Amino acid sequence: MVSRGKKVHSKIVEKATVDALKRRGVELDDIAEIVYEMQLPYNEKLTMENCIESIESVLKKRELQHAILVGIELDELAEQRKLSEPLQQIVESDEGLFGVDETIALGAVFTYGSIAVTTFGHLDKNKIGIINELDTKKGRGVHTFLDDLVASIAASAASRLAHRTRDDEEAQSSQH
Repeated sequence: MVSRGKKVHSKIVEKATVDALKRRGVELDDIAEIVYEMQLPYNEKLTMENCIESIESVLKKRELQHAILVGIELDELAEQRKLSEPLQQIVESDEGLFGVDETIALGAVFTYGSIAVTTFGHLDKNKIGIINELDTKKGRGVHTFLDDLVASIAASAASRLAHRTRDDEEAQSSQH
């Protein structure tokens, strides 16, 4: 019988997630810029601090943490040429018909509803900000999973802000 062992505390997983993003050159400010751009048209009082807070909140979700850790690990293994063929070549070249990277990232946004899903699609197609930098770093590291994961974080944080903005508007209108 296999022992399941001790569960990993969520704070440890959260720290590992943020550390992995930083190790791969992604700062929360980079993601916040995308969130800000996506949400400013709907919330004129939005600040970068609101965006950072929303990102920090979504990074507490296990679905996102696990997706990020798995995706980054696969990118790093591909850089080290430690994946078996033909997977090595597929991941290393970010082959167009390989949709596992988007599938993992998309699965993580479902926690934040249809707004997050459509925002993820928009970000995946338009490659805004650091997503574009990661997607076009051909020859300078493998980011097959990371670009989609950053889009997932940004989409989730933007959706969270959209829902909070609406909640705040409704709370204010009920006070009058």
